[in-house]
Amino acid sequence: MAEQVLTDLRTAHTEPSGLRSVAADFSSDRQAFRSVSWGKAMMWIFLLSDTFVFSCFLISYMTARMSTTVPWPNPSEVFALTIGGTSLPLILIAIMTFVLISSSGTMAMAVNFGYRRDRKKTAILMLVTALLGATFVGMQAFEWTKLIHEGVRPWANPWGAAQFGSSFFMITGFHGTHVSFGVLFLLIIARKVWRGDYDHARKGFFTSRKGNYESVEIMGLYWHFVDLVWVFIFAFFYLW
Repeated sequence: MAEQVLTDLRTAHTEPSGLRSVAADFSSDRQAFRSVSWGKAMMWIFLLSDTFVFSCFLISYMTARMSTTVPWPNPSEVFALTIGGTSLPLILIAIMTFVLISSSGTMAMAVNFGYRRDRKKTAILMLVTALLGATFVGMQAFEWTKLIHEGVRPWANPWGAAQFGSSFFMITGFHGTHVSFGVLFLLIIARKVWRGDYDHARKGFFTSRKGNYESVEIMGLYWHFVDLVWVFIFAFFYLW
């Protein structure tokens, strides 16, 4: 009986507590990352941290909008385009959303053909995804130019609350930066796929074992995350 008590005391003394116990339990799990590569695991960790950043931005936007005493601009009027003498509310934003969601579909097909080791189709679909992403960024640049020309600034705007401009440029600019970097890396990986770097295990950046198209899948995770974030931005910023 005394030996059992001493054993329990030694175990309680050596076992970590608090956050250390959580880390010890997670690191001792042999199944959590057994079949996951470092590249994929690091991408998930990056996406998790980026989720917190975008969440903070959107929460800050909602807090600013609900706490201001000055009327908030109507998105249907601010983001309307006049075509043929008719004002169409949110038409540009709808096209941007369609383009970005379509790029998510082409990226998913690229990953699918990457699993099949179909080099040409994978590269072509990644290039199409990059083209759609660049189109989205171009339309976003047009949107910025239009609003700046109409007097929107980070510190003021002609339609009401001054916080509108800072929220708009911060949130859409941060997301647009993600899309721009995504387009760049899509082009890099598509070029490597087209050259057959993953078929011959050619040395260099973003390479892997021979016949392994894992970089395409990792790029797909990033791109789908960017598309998903835009859905929340579209809902909270443009439809609210």
